[in-house]
Amino acid sequence: MAFGNFIVENGKALPLGAALTTRGVNFSIFSRHARSITLVIFESSLPDSGYTKIELDTYKNKTGDIWHCHIPGLTAGTLYLYQVDGPYLPEKGFRFNAHKSLIDPYAKALTDLSGWDLRASLGYNPDDPATDLSFSYQDDLFNLPRCMVIDDADFDWQGDQPLNYPLRFSVLYETHVKGLTAHPSSGVNHPGTYRGVIEKIPFFKELGITSIELLPIHEFNEREHSRINPRTGEMLVNYWGYSTVAFFAPKGSYAADQSPGGQVREFKEMVRELHKAGLEVILDIVFNHTAEGSERGPTFCFRGLDNTIYYTLDGNKRYYKNYSGCGNTVNCNNPVVRTFILECLHYWVMEMHVDGFRFDLGSILGRDQDGGLMENPPILERIAEDPILRHTKIIAEAWDAGGAYQVGWFPGGRWAEWNDRYRDDIRRYWREEPKQTRHLATRLSGSSDLYLRDGRKPFHSINFITSHDGFTLKDLVSYNAKHNEENGESNRDGNDNNYSYNNGFEGPSTNPVLENIREQMLKNFLATLMVSLGTPMILGGDEIGRTQKGNNNAYCQDNEISWYDWSLLEKNKNLFRFAKEIIAFRLRHPGFMRPEFYTGRDGRYNAMPDISWFDERGNPPDWDKLDTCLALRMDGSKAEILADRDDNDFFIMFNAGEKQIPFKICRTPIDKKWVRAVDTGLPSPDDICASGNEQPLAHPDIYLMKAKSMVVLISKHL
Repeated sequence: MAFGNFIVENGKALPLGAALTTRGVNFSIFSRHARSITLVIFESSLPDSGYTKIELDTYKNKTGDIWHCHIPGLTAGTLYLYQVDGPYLPEKGFRFNAHKSLIDPYAKALTDLSGWDLRASLGYNPDDPATDLSFSYQDDLFNLPRCMVIDDADFDWQGDQPLNYPLRFSVLYETHVKGLTAHPSSGVNHPGTYRGVIEKIPFFKELGITSIELLPIHEFNEREHSRINPRTGEMLVNYWGYSTVAFFAPKGSYAADQSPGGQVREFKEMVRELHKAGLEVILDIVFNHTAEGSERGPTFCFRGLDNTIYYTLDGNKRYYKNYSGCGNTVNCNNPVVRTFILECLHYWVMEMHVDGFRFDLGSILGRDQDGGLMENPPILERIAEDPILRHTKIIAEAWDAGGAYQVGWFPGGRWAEWNDRYRDDIRRYWREEPKQTRHLATRLSGSSDLYLRDGRKPFHSINFITSHDGFTLKDLVSYNAKHNEENGESNRDGNDNNYSYNNGFEGPSTNPVLENIREQMLKNFLATLMVSLGTPMILGGDEIGRTQKGNNNAYCQDNEISWYDWSLLEKNKNLFRFAKEIIAFRLRHPGFMRPEFYTGRDGRYNAMPDISWFDERGNPPDWDKLDTCLALRMDGSKAEILADRDDNDFFIMFNAGEKQIPFKICRTPIDKKWVRAVDTGLPSPDDICASGNEQPLAHPDIYLMKAKSMVVLISKHL
């Protein structure tokens, strides 16, 4: 059903995507091996709406490998797709199929994905015994979500710019946009949306974090899974979103505003309002693979545009290298793909004002076009040195599913990294594994074993104990084993090595003694994180005791397993108070935000080293014998040189054992006394003191440490 009477002009090759001009819209798309490309313009978003097909002329509408045209009279809100014809030779890597409609890789918004039938998007006939070697003649023009032309100038930023806090002054908070406010207890007017995030700004401000790290918000298809929850019988979904459909497009279902382009406006509104409140926005971005999956997956974008360019293929080009564990691997260091990645990052920084990115399975960005790890990967260096991204946070998950592990070795210069060594060593110490104090000391002092050798700084270590991938902090102290039965994979999925400890009983308990022990352990983890050199990241909800019922891989659980139960804020108000006070404690003490590693040498102002280590008797530790007890003294005067202003001195004690232990306290500087700032072994509100209310010690030389506790003393003039 045709509509419209369009004039088609030659157009320009750049910029790629659909760009508004003063007279209409310029369309531009890359394909090196296509024989023909057809642009389809739709009358509306209705499934059977009218449409016009415009076949691009290979002479007038092509420059090099870029196909383009300009259509006067079109405006923002115009809906379109592509159909691309070319060789279908799977054994040689070519999977063109003109019967399959394709999304523009540069599309800035898509229409509703909920009715998308992935089977109709298969480029082969799934009923043919030859499977992906066969060819599908089924046309899916009315099946695919449609790309939408967006006017990025149509938004009032009110002078907003990215905040770009230095990493060392940051406290990151990882959260899911929908899960944050989807629960009925959230108390917001727009649950599960970008506006819902805005409504939680007062909570974020009270907690005291500086930066919100969002799980993927780039458009993805929740309904790509076919498994069923064996307990409820409901279909499982892609909840986390690590399966990108459109890299430039914010997820439409996360917007309360469902008008055309509403997701773009609402995302910008969220960023602007978070920035007004002093909160950064960091996006988790998934360049390592796409939702097209393996050779058995659908054809809706890159596969149908130029499969051999966009993906890393096996020696038998019918198959994909699978370093992502998700069926395919993006060919990140192909020059065309490098350009795509850089332009995508530029868009999110310049037009959407985000402050940083966390790169999922970042090691894949360091693989060459054959899948080998490169010493100096071009895309990683480009991102690190790019002038537009110069002050943007770039954080790598420095491993992949193909065996690469590069924590401490991630190439490209200024990259920060998720430090899973920190996570595991802190967990192992607090569950009282033997001979862990040496590792505790290394992690507390910034992981110099990982980052010092290549010139990076302590803040390049993103320290975390929990993240979306694994147990919540509450579950870490409540379960010895994962409980992922509701994922429909017979509890086979998820990590088996959690270094967790249930403290004597598996799962939730009504025993107040046990729950007090667990809460004390939560405080130990939070306090350890906040006094460690490096950039701390907490998993959203840990500050109120959120549980996933022992599920350590809740990627498919869009329900109360994953959603934040905000009634816990009142139930666990003492934990929340501790969390916000320990964050504030860190941020007001520059000694914990040093830009340089400890040296262990004397400072310029006195004879005290910048850090000293002790056993519980006040002696230098025998690292080979020390099991559960450790103390350190940190000289705050070094902060004047290295962290912008002078600070208190600190004496910090750790006791992971089952018995209370008397610790000998070292001497304070002249004219100062030690006072207690933190003791996780004490009940609230004595567990942490607000600034100025630190408590004098009952005994100046000995501190009786309770079992499984942590104490922070600071020096003050009294």
